[in-house]
Amino acid sequence: MDTVEQNFAIELKNITKTFGPVVANDDINLSVKQGEILALLGENGSGKTTLMNMLSGIYHPDNGTIFIRGQQRTIASPRDALRLGIGMIHQHFKLIDVFTAQDNIVMGTGTDRRLGKKELASKISSLCQKYGLEIDPLKKTYHMSVSEKQTVEILKVLYRGADILILDEPTAVLTPQETDKLFSILRSMRDQGCAIIIITHKLNEVLAISDRVTILHKGKSIATVTTSETNMQELTELMVGKKVSLKIERPCVEQEKALFEVHHLSVRNEDNVYALNDVSFDLNGGEILGVAGVAGSGQKELCETIAGLMHAEKGAILYKKENIVGKSPREIIKMGISMSFIPEDRLGMGLVASMGITDNMLLKSYKGGKSPFINKKPAKELALKLIDKLDISTPGITTPVSRLSGGNVQKVLLGREIESEPQLLITAYPVRGLDINSSYTIYDLLNEQKKKGVAVLFIGEDLDVLLELCDRIMVLCHGEVTGILDAQNTTKEQIGLLMAGETVQKEAISHD
Repeated sequence: MDTVEQNFAIELKNITKTFGPVVANDDINLSVKQGEILALLGENGSGKTTLMNMLSGIYHPDNGTIFIRGQQRTIASPRDALRLGIGMIHQHFKLIDVFTAQDNIVMGTGTDRRLGKKELASKISSLCQKYGLEIDPLKKTYHMSVSEKQTVEILKVLYRGADILILDEPTAVLTPQETDKLFSILRSMRDQGCAIIIITHKLNEVLAISDRVTILHKGKSIATVTTSETNMQELTELMVGKKVSLKIERPCVEQEKALFEVHHLSVRNEDNVYALNDVSFDLNGGEILGVAGVAGSGQKELCETIAGLMHAEKGAILYKKENIVGKSPREIIKMGISMSFIPEDRLGMGLVASMGITDNMLLKSYKGGKSPFINKKPAKELALKLIDKLDISTPGITTPVSRLSGGNVQKVLLGREIESEPQLLITAYPVRGLDINSSYTIYDLLNEQKKKGVAVLFIGEDLDVLLELCDRIMVLCHGEVTGILDAQNTTKEQIGLLMAGETVQKEAISHD
């Protein structure tokens, strides 16, 4: 074997993985060098996570071979992967809240638990020094920020000797400042000889952090390109398989002032802790107001309180100057308020999983008619219209939505809500789980609503999208509003500071 091949930390050759009739990975080839960051890019359902799960020992390939540092290997379990120096950091952290960072890092390592606290702290400290990591080993997990928890996850795999790291959507819940810090750590690890694979759907981050990019499309490896020789447009076309415009329209619309107002709203969650604390803002008809904030900053509670699903301890929610606090969703509808709510938990709250698309359309359109017979024809027509308009992939309109992918479930829900012609549209993460092509279709639909004079509350996680799509951006941190900014005159860095808890002067957040 020549020296060039021995430079590769990982080589996957002709890897195929099927689940029944579904081919998740189809004859895929991929390689990562020592001292390299490879971005793995692809639409939702393109096979990225399945491929990485075979490297981390969760799945086993049906065909193909895996080489680790030039040697053919069989990875039958996560323990095998770790023995080979492969560590995967999942999007959802696997830490025990009541443990310290140190306890989480050494948990499951066997003999190391017998070392004294000082020796353990010293080993962890030397790892931190080597890779530019910062963590207090004795800090309890429940006191940590999201980025601190992620640092602990990284230290867990490094402590076990991993020098091949796989990170699945690592920036999903980080502020821009925390993302910059993570990227600095990853570059340091690369410079120390680690091989790193980062799964992400954020093209700007692919260009910022990777050395090479492997693009998957419908389970196949389409291309591997050098990052410095490509651009966002080329990556998008490779990923989607056709030309896609990356420009998000922001139409200028005459607005109906303060169609919707929230005054001093405070809401406690099930743990009796304030999830929203003295929140105030207004929303005009013909405006898209974005809501930014790290996960768990009160976004979910804000949506559910407006929709009449949660109790407000104090404050007022005014729709056309009429207070809707304390009213049930049914009472809100009876008041003549047309409000569409797209929840974060789509199958739990938005759709009935066991029903097909047609019956889920009926849930919105059937409003207690007097006849004992339900006319399904309009719902069937709407289902067929949405399948065509939003390119929903389904065996048929009667197939239970639980059998659709997450992205297709989202299209069914969003399409139904928009077709009900709302005056106020609340969207929580409407493009989460959607590929880039479908995401842009959704942005177009939201802009159509804006042009019709609808007030749109858009809760999102991609700051680039918020800055391009929205008219204003409200930032939440620990249930409080830290600022409301004009989207055309602000930056990701300013939003990131507000997401981390800094506040801006009142003059900067006023709205004429």
